Amino acid sequence: MDEKADKLKLRCEVGLLGGISLIAGTMIGSGIFMSPQLVLLNIGSPGASLVIWACSGLLAMLASLSYAELGTIIRESGGEYIYILRTAGQPIAFLFIFTSVVVVRPASLAGVSLSFALNAVAPFYQDCPPPDQVVKCVAAAGILLLAVVNCLDVRSAMKVMVFFMAAKVLSLAVIVIGGIVLLVKGNTLNLENSFKGTNLDISSIGLAFFQCLWSYDGWNNLNYVTEELKQPQVNLPRAVMIAIPMVTILYLLVNVSYLAYLTPREMISSTAVAVTWGNKVLGGWGWLMSVAAALSAFGSLNGTFFSGGRVCFVAAREGHMPDILAMAHVDRLTPSPALIFTTAIALIVLIPGDFQSIVNFFSFTAWFFYAITLCGLLYLKTKRADLPRAYKVPILIPILVIMAAVFLVIAPIIDDPQIEYLYVTLFILSGIIVYVPFIHFQLFPGLLNRMTVFLQLFLEVAPAEKNL
Repeated sequence: MDEKADKLKLRCEVGLLGGISLIAGTMIGSGIFMSPQLVLLNIGSPGASLVIWACSGLLAMLASLSYAELGTIIRESGGEYIYILRTAGQPIAFLFIFTSVVVVRPASLAGVSLSFALNAVAPFYQDCPPPDQVVKCVAAAGILLLAVVNCLDVRSAMKVMVFFMAAKVLSLAVIVIGGIVLLVKGNTLNLENSFKGTNLDISSIGLAFFQCLWSYDGWNNLNYVTEELKQPQVNLPRAVMIAIPMVTILYLLVNVSYLAYLTPREMISSTAVAVTWGNKVLGGWGWLMSVAAALSAFGSLNGTFFSGGRVCFVAAREGHMPDILAMAHVDRLTPSPALIFTTAIALIVLIPGDFQSIVNFFSFTAWFFYAITLCGLLYLKTKRADLPRAYKVPILIPILVIMAAVFLVIAPIIDDPQIEYLYVTLFILSGIIVYVPFIHFQLFPGLLNRMTVFLQLFLEVAPAEKNL
């Protein structure tokens, strides 16, 4: 066992197509089927909502290009966690992983799974909202199914990702074509005076961006699995430059199609705008859009799951989480303990989960740490310019993204302060209470060692080395 453990590594199974699928397949999920009405509700006008969608795509592109440079300098899996650890040090990296494991990743999984469940059960409850218990049970079943797939085999997880990406692009293409047909016929009434009623409150703009950027979440997914990516110095930038512009163009065209067929009032009153669009355009076949939205969310859930487990895995390997989470199955070479742990936390968060609240607090926390991560890139550009890197971005790009991230963190609390944001901030800082005794001073190591040995034997796992 020990000899095998010394040589155990995660497999490099992700190529360029898999990388594109991991980014685009995660981004195209629940958001584009549910967020457009929330963006419109916050910003107030169709024209301004399209501007928000375009700006969000540009922001995701600039941020992902900056991350691509980070990924070619620090060729390790773990995304923000490993970049913060290598540039800002252990305490701040621990605050990130503590918040990510307990709030950010589980909230993302819970939010996407709720979207999947809402769309999956919608055809059975056409005349009334589905019962909350039914939705959450279906969401939990989706999380558990993907936990099994990801624990069994990396290739199977990537095949699921590629398949569902193709399915969701096809469903969005149907919406786009429907919109083009209507516009060609001259039906542009809903797009006239499109900026009338625009809400320019700072907090409203911030919340509109939060809801929109939820649809773009996943732009950084490939950085979480750098060690499993073939030729990361080449495929990481290429995958980013193909996937994100493709998704941005799709999103804009889909929103134009929504606005072509639905009035702003119809969009705002809808609980799932794609389903409302389907009922109006496809008539008796409208339920197909509900199925398409469910499949899209399921594929996005798989991508979030795939990358989320890797964050726990890398953090445990660096000593910031229990050792058992840094182990991989001796035969399947998947980080099954980290995936099981991620599943358990996501199911707990799912119990009280509310989709809109999850999106807002996820975005607030995520962009706080994106800003810290990109400050690390500025440090590497100015103080460690000697480090080899296969790809560079102009220094202005990360500076612009940091400025946008600061705006997104501050904007929602300027005009309409909510006590919940204070709670989130205090929770992030509370990670220090855990870090000092358990990580810095390493209290109770004996208890953790006994649990690690038991779980290692039970789960048939062993420590895994880095793939560099």
